[in-house]
Amino acid sequence: MKMAESWEALQDKRFRWFFIARATSLAGSSMAPVALAFAVLHVDKRASALATVMTGRMVALVVFLLIGGVVADRMSRRRVIQVSHALTAITQGSVAALIITGVATIPMILVIECVNGAVSAFTMPSMQGLVPQLVEPRLLQQANALMSFARYGTQILGPVVAGLIVAGPGGGWALAVDSLTYVIAIVALARIALPPAAHSGESMLADLREGWQEFASRTWLWVIVVGFGVLNAMTAGAWAVLGPYIAETDPTLGVRGWSLVLSAQAAGAIVMTLVLMRTQLNRPLRSGMIGVALMGAPIFVLGVRPMTLLLMPIAFVAGVGTEAFGTGWSVAMMENVPEHAQSRVWSYDMLGSFVAIPIGTTVFGWLATATDPSRIVAVTGVAYTVIALGILLVPSVRNLGRVKPVATEASSLAG
Repeated sequence: MKMAESWEALQDKRFRWFFIARATSLAGSSMAPVALAFAVLHVDKRASALATVMTGRMVALVVFLLIGGVVADRMSRRRVIQVSHALTAITQGSVAALIITGVATIPMILVIECVNGAVSAFTMPSMQGLVPQLVEPRLLQQANALMSFARYGTQILGPVVAGLIVAGPGGGWALAVDSLTYVIAIVALARIALPPAAHSGESMLADLREGWQEFASRTWLWVIVVGFGVLNAMTAGAWAVLGPYIAETDPTLGVRGWSLVLSAQAAGAIVMTLVLMRTQLNRPLRSGMIGVALMGAPIFVLGVRPMTLLLMPIAFVAGVGTEAFGTGWSVAMMENVPEHAQSRVWSYDMLGSFVAIPIGTTVFGWLATATDPSRIVAVTGVAYTVIALGILLVPSVRNLGRVKPVATEASSLAG
């Protein structure tokens, strides 16, 4: 494949505007995890405080996910995303204002982030369901790799910039930038023209049942979702909660060091997106699960030797593997699930994958107060790798191949 063909999906103006909107919002939100984590720790130094905020946001996300999937399949996915972006801009802007003015408290941040999580429950299934409507089937892997390129590309500099802002004027300003980018994304999304959504005429409960049937009938799908229910809980607890906590308390890592580690992880992922724009994954789930297993290494090293220069290359390799799964999983879902049920099946996927995250953040936050956090993280890294590789024992996961592209509405409306 020639280099120019690696960007072919962007020739469709609808996907191009979607890409611009997504890249813009990601430019701001890439700073949000670091900014929010250290803003919370500035208000309350306890790891349990950060765990509480993250748990609250994730609980709200999980509670509304299935509703979000049904709404996205019944209405214009573009319109759902626009409304969700408007609410996200308001919530992130509110947290930013509270932090900048110095009146923020953990309960205030918790309530606003819960609203933010509920809004995300509508955004995420809509985003995933919209992509197959915008590009030809043969370009699905390239389109998903491009979306990952935007996500991880912004995350290369985002955490570094966020770390500098946190160390300077404060994390609230990074969240303010995040809020503004969602406003810009709303304008870009308005340029996408789509046919009216086809409503089934059934009740929301009937739509949920149909989505469940599509989900449960595919063994490879629900097995991986169950596995990620455990893996995501581990990552959220060990990497997202205890990672910043260890960085805050260990002088060999620190806030800037942790930001560099996250950027290295994003750099590995973006390198993999460039590969995936040019190379087909013939067994997307097999490659993906092998890649996911690599994430256990930086988690383990974070527990035994939290040094910036040691963690950065290991996180880079983990980023390569994580992106192999991310694009492979999206392609498998978009090729094997009917378009009219995409958002609902994605919502079941997200529900199963995310439901244990609040448990993970809560348990790991509590364990950090009861025992040595570094030991917990090291053990988690080993367990993570074992579970990820164990999922490959399921034949349908190992052997799922690609679906031969067929003509769809996206191809007839291209350009």
